[in-house]
Amino acid sequence: MSQGKAHQENGNMTIGAFVAEDYRIADVFEKYGIDFCCGGQATLAATCQENGLDLTKILKEIEIVGKEPVGRSENFAAWPLPFLIDYIVNTHHAYLKENDEQIVAYARKIAEVHGAHHPEVIEIAAIFAQIADDMAVHLKAEEEVFFPAVKRVDLAVGSGQSPQTDDRVLIKSELTKLHREHEEIGDAIHKVRHLAADYAIPEDVCNTFVVTYRKLKEFEDDLHKHVHLENNILFLKAAQL
Repeated sequence: MSQGKAHQENGNMTIGAFVAEDYRIADVFEKYGIDFCCGGQATLAATCQENGLDLTKILKEIEIVGKEPVGRSENFAAWPLPFLIDYIVNTHHAYLKENDEQIVAYARKIAEVHGAHHPEVIEIAAIFAQIADDMAVHLKAEEEVFFPAVKRVDLAVGSGQSPQTDDRVLIKSELTKLHREHEEIGDAIHKVRHLAADYAIPEDVCNTFVVTYRKLKEFEDDLHKHVHLENNILFLKAAQL
């Protein structure tokens, strides 16, 4: 196969498929501002064309990343579904539960103190408070409804039994809802990033302002990986059940 044809075929892979295959490729996409979680269903070629990016250059960078062996601990796509679910809950859900309310409080504080000179932080505080509220409901639905159903169906399939029809129907309906909620939360945090000018720190602000912007960026980085693991790996495997 010629290099040009290989590049053409790789370009027709979805963004999510690249990162599901090797999570380290996310660093390449981050570098070029390519959305690999909520935008994971778009092909790399289409994304590059839409954003004026050099497909060949990006594919070469991906190729360099791929030459290093993937550690077993990073091969998320190879993990059994129950293990992946537990990892998401213990890592990403735990992060959100530990940090969301603190970020809400920080954002409100800087809105009160700096809102007159930096009105964007007033809107950021309001948006993030809504994100935190929505995320709490979202996590509860995943942990109490969706994840247990996926584990039950996976166990039945693995033992050669027929899964309960109710669980199959529930998984299908929850997938539609959870995908939509991911899109809404993704759009909201991208709006926060835009308002915060990519989390650039103004010169006339206090330490709490600095900490808040750093926490917001940390939240977004964690969200990208969290949503990627669900949209591009977990949800696809659950749909195949």
